[in-house]
Amino acid sequence: MSEEEEQQLQTNNGHAKQAGESANPIQSKELRRKKFLVTPKFRVLSTKFDHLETRNVGNASFNITMNVELAVKNANFGPYKYKNSTIYFYYNGVSIGEAFISQGKAGFKSSKKFNVIVNLSSNDMLAKDLKLRTDLSSGTLILTSKSKLDGKVKLLFVIKKKKSTEMDCTITVGLTGKVVRDIECN
Repeated sequence: MSEEEEQQLQTNNGHAKQAGESANPIQSKELRRKKFLVTPKFRVLSTKFDHLETRNVGNASFNITMNVELAVKNANFGPYKYKNSTIYFYYNGVSIGEAFISQGKAGFKSSKKFNVIVNLSSNDMLAKDLKLRTDLSSGTLILTSKSKLDGKVKLLFVIKKKKSTEMDCTITVGLTGKVVRDIECN
């Protein structure tokens, strides 16, 4: 930084300004408020199978009923209220099921956990899919789940700010032991 630039960063009281600081106090307050607000995290925590049936003879297919535990983690200093939403499940990019998520609230600096039951079924589009047949033979099924929650964070019970959080999780299902081998969320 040249001497001229350093002199420009000096304020009237002799203290040096940081290079990223704004000269406008309103912009500075808004920037601090944005840094103070954190996007809540929405994840799949665990799954349990109520029913798991696969067929690899003729047309390959699967039929799964599972209980999915979801969590909304709110790291803000105020509650996060979210609206009704839907969670979608996919196999190889094809929709195989969905579940309704009812509105709720995650308290400040806490997590809200809840369960949804979803029926996943391979449809006619997947019946002749060679990848499905291969995955069923190998005993591993890779599913993805996606959802978006829209809501508002009420900071310090005064300021309301809209915040949306998205979930994109990959669930690896072990068919032989009827267990979930891995859940990875972005």
